[in-house]
This record gives sequence, structure tokens and C-alpha cells, in this order.
Amino acid sequence: MIRLQFAEPQFKTRYDGDIPQIFDEFRKKWVVLTPEEWVRQNTVNWLISNYFVPSSNIAIEKSVEVGGRLQRFDVLVYDKLHTPWMLIECKSQVIQLNEKVLMQVLRYNSTIPVQYIMVTNGIDTFVADHLNGQIWLDAFPEYV
Repeated sequence: MIRLQFAEPQFKTRYDGDIPQIFDEFRKKWVVLTPEEWVRQNTVNWLISNYFVPSSNIAIEKSVEVGGRLQRFDVLVYDKLHTPWMLIECKSQVIQLNEKVLMQVLRYNSTIPVQYIMVTNGIDTFVADHLNGQIWLDAFPEYV
């Protein structure tokens, strides 16, 4: 398991009535600030701040066809050659990371092959080298 240390966020937030929102810099729009969205935004910020992943190499909540149905992955990170490198599934901090969560990211991986898969709820984070037999890592891989 890997521990993420989120920096103090510099996010733009507001309320639409009594609904909290956050400005998503990637989607260029205000979105509802759900607990899962909080994890997603902080995880992406962590990737940029700690591993110097260029924001242009990150895709958030894009549609992908899985088994004939459209679904949306949380985060796709491209490597420096702009090849899909890591798929990330984000969950609320109260959601336990289990086999169901892992199967969700693996379904996306069947359509978008990547070397690494990651699941996080902002507290617990697991990263696997999927190309090498799904080896669970003790540290975040070097961004290439």
C-alpha cells in the first residue's frame, strides 16, 4: 500500500445554492464536489506536484466503451510519449478498496491497455504493475 500525502489544496470552490462545487481545471467547468471528486482532484494534484506529470498528459472522466456499454474512467495518465500509462480509479474515503473496485479499473484496462493500474480512496492507495503479472508495488512508479 502507498500513502498519498495531499498538499494543501489551491482549488477554486463555490456553492450553487447549498451544493458545493469545485472548478475542474481539466474539464474547464464547475462540478459537484462529492467525496469522490475530492479524492480525484487531490490525486491529480498530487501527481502533478510530486511526480511532475504534465497536466496535458492527464485525462479525467472520459467515456470508454466496455463490453458494448459506455462507461467513464476516473483518471488516465499518459507517459511522456503520450501512450496510456496508468489508469486510476478514485473512490470516496469511506469506500473500502476491494475486489469490486479492482475489477472496475480492470474493465477499463481491457479497452485501454496500460502498464499500471491504481485504486485510491485518498487514504489507502494500491498500485500494480499490470504488464508484469499484476505485481503490487510498495512505491509509486517513476513517471516515464
